[in-house]
Amino acid sequence: MDQFLSILQATVEEGIAPTTAGVAIAVIGLNIHFGFTGLLNIGQAGFMLLGAYGMAITLTQGLPMLVAVLVGLGAAVLFAFLMGAPTLKLRGDYLAIVTISAAEILRYFGRLAALEPWTGGAQGIFGKNFQPAFIELSFFGGGRFDLLPFSYRDAGGTPVRVISLLLLVVVIAALVMLLTGARTSKGPLAGLASNRAVARWGSIGLGVLTFLLVFFTFPVSLPRTGTNGWWVRGVAWGLVALCLLFVWLLVRSPWGRALKGVREDEEAMRSLGKNVFVIKMQALVLGGMLGALGGMVYVLTSTVQADAMGRSLTFFAYTALLLGGAATIFGPVLGTVLFYSARILIRNAANAYVPDGWMSTQQTDQFSYIVVGVGLMLLVIFRPQGILGDKRELRFNV
Repeated sequence: MDQFLSILQATVEEGIAPTTAGVAIAVIGLNIHFGFTGLLNIGQAGFMLLGAYGMAITLTQGLPMLVAVLVGLGAAVLFAFLMGAPTLKLRGDYLAIVTISAAEILRYFGRLAALEPWTGGAQGIFGKNFQPAFIELSFFGGGRFDLLPFSYRDAGGTPVRVISLLLLVVVIAALVMLLTGARTSKGPLAGLASNRAVARWGSIGLGVLTFLLVFFTFPVSLPRTGTNGWWVRGVAWGLVALCLLFVWLLVRSPWGRALKGVREDEEAMRSLGKNVFVIKMQALVLGGMLGALGGMVYVLTSTVQADAMGRSLTFFAYTALLLGGAATIFGPVLGTVLFYSARILIRNAANAYVPDGWMSTQQTDQFSYIVVGVGLMLLVIFRPQGILGDKRELRFNV
């Protein structure tokens, strides 16, 4: 039991990691591209790479953090214009070819020996060269800190932890049934969820209770400041919240409805006098800027290395988006957290319970991707809209 609980502990820690938050921000940007506008961008990792390099190179030159962030975002805007101008008048498959090619070109540029004084070449830019500028902004103080002032250790140890874990499962199940009932009017709690006020406040209450139970059962103790402490996590997940608010306001605006109109039927939008090319370009720029911001957050605890943000990262982002649900507000974040947490859970469980003669440590890491991939295939077959998505949102004109 202790080994199983330690595996779950590692899973929770991965779910709140800064790298997970960075990818979540990039997936939110990808949601603007693919989910709301119907742009088949297969190069989101390129935007992340530009943001990371722009921030890191600027900081290594001694410039302040704000300037570094603006440089990273500006690089993403320029890249979006250069890539979108010749391709956004074409259909989605051509855009996909151009975006994945452009992202790979950026990755190879980052590895060039001729640019090593700036990008570090194949080795990249080490975190110690740019992280201090971010750490110095912290006002969290020193020492270690637990997210909650109490945990299972204060209430009786492992027996209480097991009970709280079972209660957590029940609460999550109730939250899922309540949300399902509110959205589809089906399920055991459909009658309760028919009252909008009850559904709204019940969901909020169950969500808060889920948060408290997670960190009561799996307490996370980290330095207040430091390269991998609460400061970087607070900034990372705070930016995720701001990005969600931005997208929520965006899709409720007339411009957000124009995005959906372009996704559904470009010709109809043109007949209404809308400039489809400009709308697509605006979406590409906004989503790319979020991708660059996600790239900055992604490298705050590591090294800026070109190969770390290759095409596989874009595929992970699409996996997270489809898992959570495209064209939804919270789907990208939910999908990202579940994707990375599930992978760590499968890998650690395989390491713990599968004999070494059957599968080595390196093979368990590969096995985790296989299992997640099979799970995504089943999800696409049996629930193509994702966890929070709507089937009607999948009718893209790309």
